[in-house]
Amino acid sequence: MTQHMRALVKRDAGIGIWMHEVPLPVVGHNEVLIKVEHTAICGTDLHIYKWDDWAQKNIEPGRVIGHEFVGRIAAIGPGVAGYETGERVSAEGHVVCGVCRNCKRGKSHLCPDTVGIGVSRDGAFAEYVVVPSANLWRIPDAIDPKLAAFFDPFGNAAHCALKFDLVGEDVLITGAGPIGIIAAGICRHVGARHVVVTDVNDYRLELARTMGASHTINVTRESIKQVSAEIGIEGFDIGLEMSGNGQAFEDMLEGMYPGGRIALLGILPQTAQIDWNQIIFKGLELHGIYGRLMYETWYKMTQMVLTGFPLEKAMTHVLDIDDFQTGFDLMDQGLCGKVVCSWPS
Repeated sequence: MTQHMRALVKRDAGIGIWMHEVPLPVVGHNEVLIKVEHTAICGTDLHIYKWDDWAQKNIEPGRVIGHEFVGRIAAIGPGVAGYETGERVSAEGHVVCGVCRNCKRGKSHLCPDTVGIGVSRDGAFAEYVVVPSANLWRIPDAIDPKLAAFFDPFGNAAHCALKFDLVGEDVLITGAGPIGIIAAGICRHVGARHVVVTDVNDYRLELARTMGASHTINVTRESIKQVSAEIGIEGFDIGLEMSGNGQAFEDMLEGMYPGGRIALLGILPQTAQIDWNQIIFKGLELHGIYGRLMYETWYKMTQMVLTGFPLEKAMTHVLDIDDFQTGFDLMDQGLCGKVVCSWPS
């Protein structure tokens, strides 16, 4: 007889997520079964919930969603070595092929055949999830498991923020979503001088300040140029584009100091305009960021938390999984940082 479990499912091609009974996943070769303790809501999950253009192109109705999670190993499949049942783990959400050029040369985060947990295969908004053992990351007992539930976006922030040397630098972050907020804290943690965050959401700008931003700018009331003059700089050394907003990126280019470097994580619309004169005549360096380095970023963020990085300041809500709708509403309204949902033990 097939065993069942509860899971959040994209049941229909429309707005919403539904709690359903689904079959317990079967553990295959080189896979493990994880009993989920906590899951966090990602912007990707919100896209799926709202059934926007991206979701319609990438999600098949019936999919169990979710890729930010932590739990304990409940069962181990054939071929798995080095892990034991009961260990607390999180997991990299990108399942890669392991044989392409990028996988073979240490750039597996850029594998062209990546399969996304909670997108292309069933995910972790469930009592149990199956993942390849190669994707596991052990979570030390000293780390609050609720924080480990959102190591995935923490990793996005870390990969982006740590792309360039930040010690003593002046950093501009466009976008105060959860990843931008966490990135502000990372910049301060590793020794940046000024960390300035822009957005239009006062709630999230205040979270960025709490996390470590030295200055925040609501661009509906103040400009980057004004704040640069206020803190006595001619431009920013490092730019972290987290907003995916074309105007924000234009403002960043204008606010950079000649020779500055920009890491782009936000996905800009195809209609975004770029002033190439700003890039060419300032000699700016631009670098696209995707996912996390597998698994150097996971190592670095684990060590940051173990040595005092205040990741807990980015977590504003912890909800019972049965109250998941509140979490999605908070995300949609922009009135939260990271929202973590807890599953029954």
